[in-house]
Amino acid sequence: MERYQEIERSIITKYRKTIWSRFIKGVKDYELIQEGDKVMVCISGGKDSFLLAKCVEELQKHSKIKFEAVYVCMNPGYNDYNKEMILKNAEILHVDLKMFDTEIFDTVSGLTEGNPCYLCARMRRGHLYNKAKELGCNKIALGHHFNDVIETTLLSMLYAGEIKTMLPKLHSENFEGLELIRPMYMVKEEDILSWKKSNDLTFINCACRFTEACDIDDSSSKRKEMKNLVKKLREVNPEVDHNIFKALDNINLNCVLGYKEDKAYHSFLDEYGDKNGKNE
Repeated sequence: MERYQEIERSIITKYRKTIWSRFIKGVKDYELIQEGDKVMVCISGGKDSFLLAKCVEELQKHSKIKFEAVYVCMNPGYNDYNKEMILKNAEILHVDLKMFDTEIFDTVSGLTEGNPCYLCARMRRGHLYNKAKELGCNKIALGHHFNDVIETTLLSMLYAGEIKTMLPKLHSENFEGLELIRPMYMVKEEDILSWKKSNDLTFINCACRFTEACDIDDSSSKRKEMKNLVKKLREVNPEVDHNIFKALDNINLNCVLGYKEDKAYHSFLDEYGDKNGKNE
């Protein structure tokens, strides 16, 4: 058995409960991949997206649902070392990777005002949607996992003052007929790290040119702060991240001050008088 086959086998044997079953549950519960879909699996070069690629490949092998998948890496301007590492890992994992080049890093590096990370993210998304259209895909798969969902939720609550999370799928607002899906939605990062270590794999971490140039300390990032916060809370309550996740699927609208729907704000006062006879 070749190395890539052993890595594939580990997903459905050693990591059947922690990775494969959770991957399948997310795909089924949220109806992420359906008959006749053509999915563009986006590979950034990190552990999450490469594991996503292997899980999608396994799904094609074992599922009764027939769908197509193409594996794409958008190069925003990686240095030679990171670019070669991505291509090498694609070869090790036996992923038929298609890489296309862009000049995103060069464009963003010329900015003198604004948030380069925000613009970079928007440009990346635009290039990916355009590529999906070019390839005839109707879905784009990203490698966001369970921990990303929890951290995003906490960031929204603590820094944006709203309860908002990363959804398992959503329709594109600017590209008709395209849908973004997150099949790793229920897979935990600790299990992805375990899979990586068990198979002696090395992936790029952050290949952003700006963090390289500015020597940014990741420990000061807001997302890292949320990661550490959850870790601390888990020491008191081991189920805290599961409860945050469950709460997002169990919102009691009778007991919230207000909520937004299609950009319209609704207050609990709107129907308070009708439900209680009169306001006092």
